[in-house]
Amino acid sequence: MPSPQTHTRPTVMAVWLIIAGVVGWWAAFWLLMERLHLLADPNAIASCDFSPLVQCTANLESWQGRVFGFPNPILGLAGWVAPIVVGFAILAGARFARWFWWLFELGVTLAFVFVIWLISQSIFVLGTLCPWCMVTWVVTIPTFYVVTLHVLRAGLLPAPAGLRKGAETLMGWVPLLAVVSYAVIAVVAQLRLDVLGRVF
Repeated sequence: MPSPQTHTRPTVMAVWLIIAGVVGWWAAFWLLMERLHLLADPNAIASCDFSPLVQCTANLESWQGRVFGFPNPILGLAGWVAPIVVGFAILAGARFARWFWWLFELGVTLAFVFVIWLISQSIFVLGTLCPWCMVTWVVTIPTFYVVTLHVLRAGLLPAPAGLRKGAETLMGWVPLLAVVSYAVIAVVAQLRLDVLGRVF
């Protein structure tokens, strides 16, 4: 029998963390495979290159694709393990200390900020939409919302009662928040890159 959904054992969030972690890890894995393939054969065409607009190569070979001196997907391979482990630990009954949630929230926030920056670089500088990168965007954004709202509603971060109550209410609206975020990105991409005109 599954554990009840509570602030101390948020099973729904735990399941999402596992799903998001697996999907994000899978996207990072395939991006890294594509990068290694291109390194082995500079003339190769990545399997995720569908057009000048929808492709991975431009992103992988740019400096934005190796901000810290190594391919960004390596960050994903390491980073997405954390949500998977945390999700399974919650389902197993683990209780984390406040400092752990602070660190987890910090990691998720940094990942979110990094993804927003990569989105801006992809749309406004590189002029491309990388398929596997977009998969990463899709799971990172709601993961940030879920974890942030959880630490606020559970009082794991200092916050007034009103903010905690608001976070509790918003937790049920995370899917809508994510869809709205995707819509904003889509509109910005359309205005900047004329996606519909170039695809159709």
